[in-house]
Amino acid sequence: MTAIKHALQRDIFTPNDERLLSIVNVCKAGKKKKNCFLCATVTTERPVQVKVVKVKKSDKGDFYKRQMAWELRDLAEVDAKDANKENPEFDLHFEKVYRWVASSTAEKNSFISCIWKLNQRYLRKKVEFVNVSSQLLEESVPSGESQSVAGGDEDALDDYQELNAREEQDIENMMEVCECAISNAEAFAEKLSRELQVLDGANIQSIMASEKQVNILMQLLDEALTEVDTIEAKLLSYEEMLQSVKEQMDQISQSNRLIQISNTNNGKLLDEIQFLVNYMDLSKGHIRALQEGDLSSPKGIEACINASEALLQCMNVALRPGHDKLMAVKQQQHLFAELRDVFARRLTNHLNNVFVHQGHDQSSTLSQHTAELTLPKHSPLHRDLLRYAKLMEWLKNTQREKYEGLSRTYVDYMTRLYEREIKDFFEVAKIKMAGTTKEGKGKFGLHGSSGKLTGSTSSLNKLAVSSSNSRRSQSSSLLDMGNMSASDLDVADRTKFDKIFEQVLSELEPLCLAEQDFISKFFKLQQQPTLAQGENTDDPDGVVHARPVSEHRHSISSEKDIVRQMMNKIFQSIETELNSLIALGDKIDSFNSLYMLVKMSHHVWTAENVDPASYLSTTLGNVLVTVKRNFDKCISGQIRQMEEVKISKKSKVGILPFVTGFEEFAELAETIFRNAERRGDLDKAYVKLIRAVFMNVEKVANESQKTPRDVVMMENFHHIFSTLSRLKISCLEAERKEAKHKYTDHLQSYVINSLGQPLEKLNHFFEGVEARVAQGVREEEVSYQLAFNKQELRKVIKEYPGKEVKKGLDNLYKKVDKHLCEEESLLQVVWHSMQDEFIRQYKHFEGLINRCYPGSGITMDFTIQDMLEYFSSIAQSH
Repeated sequence: MTAIKHALQRDIFTPNDERLLSIVNVCKAGKKKKNCFLCATVTTERPVQVKVVKVKKSDKGDFYKRQMAWELRDLAEVDAKDANKENPEFDLHFEKVYRWVASSTAEKNSFISCIWKLNQRYLRKKVEFVNVSSQLLEESVPSGESQSVAGGDEDALDDYQELNAREEQDIENMMEVCECAISNAEAFAEKLSRELQVLDGANIQSIMASEKQVNILMQLLDEALTEVDTIEAKLLSYEEMLQSVKEQMDQISQSNRLIQISNTNNGKLLDEIQFLVNYMDLSKGHIRALQEGDLSSPKGIEACINASEALLQCMNVALRPGHDKLMAVKQQQHLFAELRDVFARRLTNHLNNVFVHQGHDQSSTLSQHTAELTLPKHSPLHRDLLRYAKLMEWLKNTQREKYEGLSRTYVDYMTRLYEREIKDFFEVAKIKMAGTTKEGKGKFGLHGSSGKLTGSTSSLNKLAVSSSNSRRSQSSSLLDMGNMSASDLDVADRTKFDKIFEQVLSELEPLCLAEQDFISKFFKLQQQPTLAQGENTDDPDGVVHARPVSEHRHSISSEKDIVRQMMNKIFQSIETELNSLIALGDKIDSFNSLYMLVKMSHHVWTAENVDPASYLSTTLGNVLVTVKRNFDKCISGQIRQMEEVKISKKSKVGILPFVTGFEEFAELAETIFRNAERRGDLDKAYVKLIRAVFMNVEKVANESQKTPRDVVMMENFHHIFSTLSRLKISCLEAERKEAKHKYTDHLQSYVINSLGQPLEKLNHFFEGVEARVAQGVREEEVSYQLAFNKQELRKVIKEYPGKEVKKGLDNLYKKVDKHLCEEESLLQVVWHSMQDEFIRQYKHFEGLINRCYPGSGITMDFTIQDMLEYFSSIAQSH
């Protein structure tokens, strides 16, 4: 075992800087006996690593190879199986349990004892030992083989050093010289002892021979000690001098430190004083401007603006801790408060006077605009007041109550001013609207529209009622739009109304936008763009503070509400006056709602593009709802009038008035709604109207007594089809096709029903023939039927000679001419269709004669060429 251990140390562990401490020959429990060695090793370098290595003999030769290694710190438990009896089996618990059987119990115990010592020394008793005899777990191990195997005590583990090659060679040479070294170890040891004694004696003699040199060395040492004493004395004196210098340097250092502290304190005090002087000192010029500055001149206003900004900066300075306790600071703050109150009072009084003065000036110019449909411009007032915008912002930040009081004063004065202007403006608009009917019809008691305005709203409404009553009898519905002279006058009146309404909206729009823009700028309520993370604000001392986004958005929302409230108060009469004007226009002519819907929609769309939340956008949107309601009411009224239409029982129907009215309505609507934003509203109205027209055409056709139903349907649906084809209204494409289908069907029905009268007996005869064939009689056998023999056929044919047929067709032409109206010009169309149908019947009769009466030689008294001449001559004669 010792030779194997020596070989393993040399071949496997020495190259890896490891020492082999213990070895055991084992095989796995329960398997074939394949022996291997478990080795306990430590590294020669620190930190020491302890391992259990499995070594196996190679299959190809007599050398050993390293197969597997485990760190000892990964070993959880050693199980010896039995502590009292000799048992070669034992278990090692690493990541899994390894079961081994040693070649002998002694080797097993020696290996476990070595593992226990390594655990005690390097792992601090981390491994648990189970079923191990207490004798094996002692610090000391008996001498002998176990001592050599286990490696001795802990010191031996560290003291052991492997012989190098030279030492091995010397030992071998010495053993070769002494022949008894191997056979008689005691003799060899005794010989070595004698040689060692000889060497010791030689060494003693050599030392005694060098006594003289020793004495010389001792003398030199004494001299050196004397010299050392001298040097130590000098060093002590130097140290005393250095100690004095050190004390002086300490005093100097302490003095410098105190001077530095004093300088630092003086610098900080200077900074504080400079801070207060820089940020809390207001120049005499600023103080004079705040107390008695001229608020009416541009230079005085600019000086007041600069002074107010400087005052606000001084008041808002962020004082450092303790500043507010200084008497000078308190005095400055008191001065700033007094200056703020004095200037705020002066500014408020001056702006109040400006509002009152400007309001009176504007009122004096109203008479210049009464005869014209224009609103006074307030741009000079806005321009003058905007010079005070920065002062209003200062007032907003310092004296909120006075700022709000000025806002209320401005709103009150401007409300009264705008109310008078807007009222007079709409009075002019209403007079001009009502005057359109007077100029076109001469129905109203106005003596010209350019005279002095003395009428009230109620009188204008009465005027509009009388106007609408006279107009509705001529051109206010689809039933009456067919009157071309009235329609021409309506177009002129409606065009003029459209211009007046557009002028009203065009005057109101810039007025409202300019006022809202002025309010936002003058009262500093304009919307500021929000920052991504918050709004940064700078203190006067340069410290940056971030205002949260939510707070900033809330302030913007509240400012929007303030602007909206001010605009609602100032222009509170606009929506009422607009609704009144719209009602007047609707009373004058219900079709005015088409013009108003298009114009109002366009202005709402324009206002929403500028600012969807503006007062103008909201107000026009509300009025648009009223206009749309009037438009729907207009369409419903037209439908109701269609349903109430009555026709004369004694005259022919012709083209119904609401059919012609729909045509002119569509032409008018297409002109008005060209490129309009609210095209969808018109398309919905088209669908409602055309369905009502279809339904009421059929209703009138069913009730007609003078004119056949097919003629009423044919003529009116032909007119509808022509109108829709000409106007090309995309949303009515399905109705256009339906109208064409109805027209074609009723034309065919009218032609068939009319042609059955001139050849009535011939028709009845051949209907009987076809009935017999349908009952199963063969066609060539029909002539043997008593009622349908050749003699009966000749008798019927003789009743319709060419002259009689032509006479019958002439009577038919006259009857058709009486049924059809001249406006639609369908007579030739119907006559040509009758010609085609007559020829078709003729060919049908000829075919029946040839099939049912073959070889009889029976023919009609007239040919197809004769029929064509009959139809042509009759048409030309009329």
